[in-house]
Amino acid sequence: MIVEALYKNVVVLDRVQHRALRMRHRSIDLNKTAEMNAVFVTAVEFADVCREFPIVFVRAGQDAQSGEEHFAPMAVLGLSQGENLYLDNGAWRTSYVPAYFRRYPFAMAQVNTEQVAVCLDRAWEGFSETEGDLLFQPDGEPTPLLLDVHRFVQSFEDEGQRTRTFCGELHKAGLLQDMRFDATLPNGEKLTVDGFLAIDEKKLAELPDAKIVEFHKNGILGLIHAQQISMGLMRRLVEWRVKRMGAAVQPPATTH
Repeated sequence: MIVEALYKNVVVLDRVQHRALRMRHRSIDLNKTAEMNAVFVTAVEFADVCREFPIVFVRAGQDAQSGEEHFAPMAVLGLSQGENLYLDNGAWRTSYVPAYFRRYPFAMAQVNTEQVAVCLDRAWEGFSETEGDLLFQPDGEPTPLLLDVHRFVQSFEDEGQRTRTFCGELHKAGLLQDMRFDATLPNGEKLTVDGFLAIDEKKLAELPDAKIVEFHKNGILGLIHAQQISMGLMRRLVEWRVKRMGAAVQPPATTH
């Protein structure tokens, strides 16, 4: 999953073409995420993400062979398109930064039906051919820096696969429900956020005991609870929106 709002010029990393490529630094300028209102998060991040971001699920297409619908968890960053409320005058508001952002400017991508490869955003200003740390050694072998990058993006890809399996289990159990978030701003404006799914608490309560035990043992129940807890942070996004508008908070906000 490569979001065009962040990755501008994605190319496959090549030991010949990029032999002289260097990195001046390894940190992302999070201002690049200013127009992203959500970001994909893996299940292994839920324990950290749920403390600082609302987590929702979105439809993510269908399997080309089976036709099975896919779903993906997203950390909500804003309440409308092109809005990232986690940026406050250029500063990131929280201590945790989702792994999707931390892997930038690298990613794993499908280059053909059988192969995935490490890719990079050649438009990233942190690359140089005269300053910084090399990605490749003179003989074309990866440097320790590049090996570290590869381990991280491969781990992210592996966790992405596990997360798809987790979402599939939620779907098969009938636990994903279309939902809507409503709030009233101090100026009387009605705010509605829809197009996402969350855990259906009624269906969860109706699950057979054996399924609850299974979900507990394989860690899915803990992930469900993390998602449920995180939804309380939608209220904070409303407060941030109001402050950005220069008004005082008034709701309460509700979910349906």
